[in-house]
Amino acid sequence: MNQDFAIEEDLRIKMFLADRPDWKTVKTGSGLRYYIYKPGPGPQAESGMRARVKYRIELLDGTLCYETEKNETEVFEIDNSEVETGVQEGIKKMKVGDKAKLILPSHIAHGLTGDMDQIPPLSTIVIDLELISLEK
Repeated sequence: MNQDFAIEEDLRIKMFLADRPDWKTVKTGSGLRYYIYKPGPGPQAESGMRARVKYRIELLDGTLCYETEKNETEVFEIDNSEVETGVQEGIKKMKVGDKAKLILPSHIAHGLTGDMDQIPPLSTIVIDLELISLEK
């Protein structure tokens, strides 16, 4: 059953991307797809660093789940926080100043239960992520 769901979810992601031919995504072994649409000039993100970001999280159908407020940012420690596994993986593909689209299949997002708030169970999420700064 899990394998069938994973195949169906991957097909939904492919259909989503077919409507966005300008998104030149890279797919990783975990199923994360990422596209850096605005490269930045800064240093590469690494495990253990504190990342300051702005984000917008949507479902594949465009439903907005969360976003940072206009003049605010969020901070998390890479690989040492409660942030989604797919975001932890994706942020390490980015440099300071990068803006990227991350597509997280449910198994590296919020899994079987969703987040018990805005993200339903077994949901693929699309994150528009901007890496503002890094601290060691």
